[in-house]
Amino acid sequence: MPDGWRWDSTLFRGSAAYYERGRLPYAPGFDATLATALGLDGRGRLLDVGCGPGVVTLALARFFAEAVGMDPDEDMLAEAQRRAGRRGVTNARWVTARAEDLPAGLGEFRVVVFAQSFHWTERDRVAAAVLRMLEPQGAFVHISDLKNRPAEPTPLPLPDPPYARIGDLVRRYLGPVRRAGQGTLADGTLGREDLVLARAGFGDFERHVVPGGEVVHRGADDIVAYVFSRSDSAPHLFGDRLGEFERDLRAVLRQASPDGRFAEHLPPTEIMTWRKPRGAR
Repeated sequence: MPDGWRWDSTLFRGSAAYYERGRLPYAPGFDATLATALGLDGRGRLLDVGCGPGVVTLALARFFAEAVGMDPDEDMLAEAQRRAGRRGVTNARWVTARAEDLPAGLGEFRVVVFAQSFHWTERDRVAAAVLRMLEPQGAFVHISDLKNRPAEPTPLPLPDPPYARIGDLVRRYLGPVRRAGQGTLADGTLGREDLVLARAGFGDFERHVVPGGEVVHRGADDIVAYVFSRSDSAPHLFGDRLGEFERDLRAVLRQASPDGRFAEHLPPTEIMTWRKPRGAR
């Protein structure tokens, strides 16, 4: 985990209710791209570690006999279960646990996925546990928005959300160092998953980028939900100043777009996969 930070149960406290509305979806077709890359055919089991409200679990469940979503936040799992019911997904189940609890008696899996969650874990320990849990030639999958993407060629029809000013406002309330649960992330979140997975013994790396670019229209309530869906601006961090912060946040949004309408380009989705080598235990 990031130096000087340790996980605690307040990391996303109060964020589950805002997640689905606030977060942009992954690029269309990311699930089919992964299914093609791994030759998924409705057999085997999926484990989604740090599944949150089940966004990726539910998108991929149709490619497996069973999908297991795991997260330490019970509110996130309750939201995932509600979303599964709305979507008619019947082959998913939900487990309250941390990645560091693996294997947690969960058995063997064809695919284990981390969607923007691996950086919150003790990565070397977790990668070693996942290697043991995978079936022969099973896959470790990392999914995230593409970082450092090029500028979009087409202009937006509406103002884009004022994320820089929102960040300034959050820092004015919570301090200059990014908050994370009861601690802070002085150096941000971690990268270089390739080095971690190589140390664990994974191989056959592949990278796929699913194009985004579609224009997504957003309202002020959507941007507020986005802010409260984040670990570094989760509602509990503001304490008794939450109402005051939201008033100031909405004032920033009105200044950027008086009618409260925004637009942004959907980012590409990056999918990285590693295989369990033949003969590995």
